Amino acid sequence: MGFVFFPPSPRAVLIEQATALAARVPDGVQRVGLVVDADDEQLQAITTGVPLDMLQLHGREPPARVAAIRTRFGLPIMKAVPVAEAVDLARADPYLGVADWLLFDGRPPPGASRPGGNAAAFDWTLLAGRSWSVPWLLAGGLDTGNVARAVCESGAIAVDVSSGVEDAPGHKDVRLIASFLMAVAAIEPRASGTSVTRTR
Repeated sequence: MGFVFFPPSPRAVLIEQATALAARVPDGVQRVGLVVDADDEQLQAITTGVPLDMLQLHGREPPARVAAIRTRFGLPIMKAVPVAEAVDLARADPYLGVADWLLFDGRPPPGASRPGGNAAAFDWTLLAGRSWSVPWLLAGGLDTGNVARAVCESGAIAVDVSSGVEDAPGHKDVRLIASFLMAVAAIEPRASGTSVTRTR
């Protein structure tokens, strides 16, 4: 379950809101804090106020910054990598060894105010047959209608969904979430790994 700490996003929450929501997350479900180029002061406030299990870095954080955050705040790190073409996948390599997870998301369109959460899909076959030394998630434009194809074409064992389960920007629809989870569950007998989902 993700909590977005990036004010330009329609999904952004205040620390107080995230704290109350995190308390309602069931055992066994990880709580992930999404930040974009956050400084140490911001990260300290977030990690002190909200019981998180992981940080998702969705900005332009270089590998050295990722390593520093991981060391200072003692949480596993998921690093987002924007993808539009095959050459973009090489951007993941410098983060191996400093990030615990990778997240491949569609590169935001020109003029976008957010680095993610834009419902921007990319050619999922670019990931087919690829492997990294850390686990990875697929994100970007996923919804009930395309998640099965996305998993089959990319080989993803985990997916990230946000706008695909909303009935308006920033407003999750319980029925769409349930439908998405059912669509993912239906993939599992045919997939090589275990498909999991995370909404934010």
